[in-house]
Amino acid sequence: QVQLVESGGGLVQAGGSLRLSCAASGRTFSTRAMGWFRQAPGKEREFVARITWSIGSTSYADSVKGRFTISRDNAKNTVYLQMNNLKLEDTAVYYCTASARVISSYDYWGQGTQVTVSS
Repeated sequence: QVQLVESGGGLVQAGGSLRLSCAASGRTFSTRAMGWFRQAPGKEREFVARITWSIGSTSYADSVKGRFTISRDNAKNTVYLQMNNLKLEDTAVYYCTASARVISSYDYWGQGTQVTVSS
């Protein structure tokens, strides 16, 4: 099992920045990738970004490309999501995920952290 704990959410004005962190513990040696999803009120959970654990290859949703950056610290078993130029539509609960089987299996999930962007 892998446990994931997110932090860094909060309230920010449009155009501002936030950095989310997700610390993994447990069977982290099995991690192939980590990433972020988000879920806004009344909407389905959607993919935001992903990074592979070995070589650091990244993938982003079109809606966040150029604004969000995902990175990882292998020594700390932590993944980060730097969010710049935040928009009202970025308001959501952000969930950290870890994949053990394949990079897109999303086997483990954190509890989520709220990000609210105000005008």
